Amino acid sequence: MERLIILDTETTGLEPSQGHRIIEIGCCEIIKRMPTDHEFHEYIQPNKSVGESVKIHGITDEFLKGRPVFEEIAEEFLEFIEGSTLVIHNAPFDLGFLNHELKLMGVEDLIENRCNVIDTLEMAKQKFPGAMHNLDALCRRFEIDASARTVHGALLDAQILSQVYIAMTGGQSNLFNENEEKSQQSSENLNTPSSASWPDLSICYASENEVQEHANYFAKFN
Repeated sequence: MERLIILDTETTGLEPSQGHRIIEIGCCEIIKRMPTDHEFHEYIQPNKSVGESVKIHGITDEFLKGRPVFEEIAEEFLEFIEGSTLVIHNAPFDLGFLNHELKLMGVEDLIENRCNVIDTLEMAKQKFPGAMHNLDALCRRFEIDASARTVHGALLDAQILSQVYIAMTGGQSNLFNENEEKSQQSSENLNTPSSASWPDLSICYASENEVQEHANYFAKFN
């Protein structure tokens, strides 16, 4: 049974190579195409100012005071995602930051070596070329309520992305198709019953008088 983990992060900037760090991780689980209530969520102290990124996520330096550093939550996070398939929108961004945090801890192994990865941004580009592919645009396309998304938040965005992923990979169409196929099969069974379902019937042949009357009737139209 495939276990999907929808993952998102918030960071202090765009490039870990410039010293930017993760400040929030949000993950939610999908099993059998249904979201579960199994989630992982942590705010993380980056040991640097969030700077201008506060305009994106609304997470302030004051809010992050006293939060754990990444190393303190790393083991629990890795256990949560172990063996799963990660679903991430713009996966190189989040993986780049996660791998950088692990490297700062002295861990050289990459997240993508631990888990399979599905990038919904690349999936959206292939399915809808020429369209906008950000999360808000995909929510509009699939009529998913994202009204709570006034700022970026890792857990909220992961929850929304889980709905987008299900919709983008078929939604409930499989269920509808299955019901349609069953309906069609039932209709076929009704319209073309097997010979075993017919009762034994006696055959009555027309008499000579009935045959002659039949011929005389149609002779009038010649």
